[in-house]
Order: sequence, then C-alpha cells, then structure tokens
Amino acid sequence: MDVESKLKDLPRWRRAGEAIKRTVSAPDFPTAIRIVDEIAVKAEELGHHPDIDIRWRDLHLTLTTHDQGGLTDLDFTLAAVIDEIAAKHGAQGE
Repeated sequence: MDVESKLKDLPRWRRAGEAIKRTVSAPDFPTAIRIVDEIAVKAEELGHHPDIDIRWRDLHLTLTTHDQGGLTDLDFTLAAVIDEIAAKHGAQGE
C-alpha cells in the first residue's frame, strides 16, 4: 500500500509508524463530544474503531487495523469520514 499517496488526499493526517494520526480541535467541549459521538456511529457502521484521546476540546485520533498488523484502506476511509464530521462542526486542527 502506498501510504504517502493516500495521505495526499488527507492533508491533516500524518503517518506514525503503522498508524495515521490527527488532532481535531473543536470550538468547545460539548462540540468535541458531539464529534466523538458521530465518529462512534460511523465507526460502528464500518466495523472499524479509532483510538480517541479526549483532552478538553482537543481530540487526538489514531487509526490502524490491529488485526491486519498495520494500515489498510479502511483506515483511510474512516479518516476521510472523520474529516467530514470535523469540518461540519467547524473544528480545526492538524
């Protein structure tokens, strides 16, 4: 898989070993929780779940496919969905 090529379509994500990461900064804490809730619904639909660390209004997200030992297309699909959700809520971040 050409990870660097896939990341060109996801400029806010960066590679970290066998994972991709992004920080989303919501306008406030309640919005951050709404973003997490929407991500959770989509993650369930896809059967793929991100690691999420919530720090006030900042969400630190990590995607990898543990049972495949690294990155798969599903990680990049969910990353694009997360970007859409974050943008809808006016979130910023890396």
